[in-house]
Order: sequence, then structure tokens, then C-alpha cells
Amino acid sequence: MITSEQREKLRGWFAGRLPDDLFEELTEVGVDREEITVIGRIPEPQLAEGVSAAEREAAVEGRIQEFRERTRESRIEVAREAERRYGRKVSWGVECGGERALFTHVAAPVMTRLRQPERAVLDTLIAGGVARSRSEALAWCVRLVQRHTDDWLAELRESLEHVQRVRSQGPDADAEEDTEDNE
Repeated sequence: MITSEQREKLRGWFAGRLPDDLFEELTEVGVDREEITVIGRIPEPQLAEGVSAAEREAAVEGRIQEFRERTRESRIEVAREAERRYGRKVSWGVECGGERALFTHVAAPVMTRLRQPERAVLDTLIAGGVARSRSEALAWCVRLVQRHTDDWLAELRESLEHVQRVRSQGPDADAEEDTEDNE
């Protein structure tokens, strides 16, 4: 968990380091212990009035693929610098025409112990064809909770940031700063 100030500095670093013509707008820089995800908006393809939804969808998909191929080298260069600087992998994504596409992203394993009723939920999702494995079913459950609890999770994150600020003002704060300066 990082503080709001650290998140702002991270976003600022990417905003300053990315080539000016890479994105129309840097829309999101997300971070956790393993990964930094950078998402930007790219221009929609120019289409004639009244094109079908299928044609529009294919044009957006083509635009995203063209962007991914054309910008690969510059994105790799920025990612290498960021990985050295922040000690996390960098993943990329774009928004185009109302669609969001992630190019690469880390799938971090998570160990958990579940009791029988909890395992039964996962097994039901597998039996119902929602997931192919318990791992996939658990990821589906996390995405469902995430979608429906954004406000609660945002409040929890703010509380954690407050705790980190209070800790940083404690008697060990000077020792932590000295350690960071030596890195």
C-alpha cells in the first residue's frame, strides 16, 4: 500500500517520462506490491457516420493493435527505467472508443486457506461454467466484490494512508529516511 503522495509522485514521473505523443491523456497509473499499470487514452479511428457496431468494434480493435506494435520499443524503454527505479514490473493498457485493453499484466499467485463452505462457492462456479478452476473462480469473486464495493475500498485505502502518515511521524521515521536515502 502506498500513500497518496507516493502515488502522485509515481504518476508524475510517468507523466514526465512518457513521450508527449504516446497518449492523448494519461488516464490511470495503478500500483500494488508487484506491478505498476499505466493506461492512457488513444485517438479513436475516424469512421463514416452510420457505420455498424461490428465495423466500429473492429476499427477500435485494429487501432489498439496498431498502437501496441508501433509504440512497443518506447514503452519497453520507459518500463525498464521504471522497473529499476520502483522495483515493480510495468504493465500497459489503453482506452480507445470506450474500450479498455491491457497488453500485459502480472498474474500474481495468492495463497489462501478456505473452509468447506467457501470451497463450495468456488466449486459451484466451476460446475456452472463460470470458471475452469478454483483459482479462476476466486479471481472472479474478487472482481465481483471489487465492482460492488469501490466506495468501501476507497474509504479503507484512505484510512490505511492515514495510518501510514501517523507512523511516518513516529520516533523511527528518521531511521527509515536514512535507509531510503542510502538506496
